[in-house]
Parts: sequence; C-alpha cells; structure tokens
Amino acid sequence: MGAASKRKFLVVADDTPEFQAALRFACRRARSTGGHVALLRVIEPEFFEHWSGVREELERQAREEAEASLRKSAELVLAETGLPPEFLIRNADNVRTGLRETIAEDPDIKILVLAAAVGGRGPGPLVASLAKEGVVWGGRKVPVTLVPGDLTDEEIADLA
Repeated sequence: MGAASKRKFLVVADDTPEFQAALRFACRRARSTGGHVALLRVIEPEFFEHWSGVREELERQAREEAEASLRKSAELVLAETGLPPEFLIRNADNVRTGLRETIAEDPDIKILVLAAAVGGRGPGPLVASLAKEGVVWGGRKVPVTLVPGDLTDEEIADLA
C-alpha cells in the first residue's frame, strides 16, 4: 500500500441533515486524493443505573443501531470512492470526547470533515465547540474541513 492510500477522511456519522453533505464531500475528496473514508459513530452513555442487565441491553441496542446507520452510509461511500468505509463505533461521554480519542489513536486520520448546520439553527454543537476550544486532538493537529450543510451534489463536485 502506498502512503496515499492510508490517508483517512474522518466524518462524524450522526442523524443531522447536514451529515450527508459532509459525507459526500469526504467521499469526493477521498476519491480525488487516493484516500478513504472513516465514519465515526459515537454512542453516548444511557443514564440507567438500575440493573446491569438493563444497561447492557441498552448498550447492545445502541451498538446495533449505530452499525445499521453506518451500513446505510457505506453504500454511498463504496459507490463514490470504490472502497468501503472504515466503521468506528466508540462509547464516549460526548461526540467531542469520542473524536479526540479516535484521532489521538489513529495517525492515518489526516482530515476531519464536518458540515455546518443550516437554516438558522446555529452551526451545530460540535462546530461551535471547535470554534471555542480549538482543534488540537490529544496532542495531534488535524485540519478540519467545514462544509455548508446544504451543498448540492453539483457544488460538491465543483469544490472537492
């Protein structure tokens, strides 16, 4: 494998409408630079402390839902880049913590692709926290590409 093929574009896979724009942009960039796409789904803890059996069942369900969600996106990534995405499912207190841990552990992640929310909802909590707290990830500096969440396919093709 050449060095270029290890270059990963990391996308946070969440349920926001702008996720699709970030994903399509990352696919296009990966294809044009010989890299590939990694999808991160963060599972935040459920606050059930009743019985461990209940907690384990909730965690299992959350993991199954995360995998199902990533599989839907995988078809697009495979069609766009010719390579299946890497699935990263992480339990963390919040998305930012999950991101920091993921990036710190994987030196092949070269760029984080995020999409800003549209329609007056503010940029989204993750983008807002990056703007406030900066983008150092466990000692690593990884550039963040921020794309408008309402980019059309034509605009993505033109930009990426």
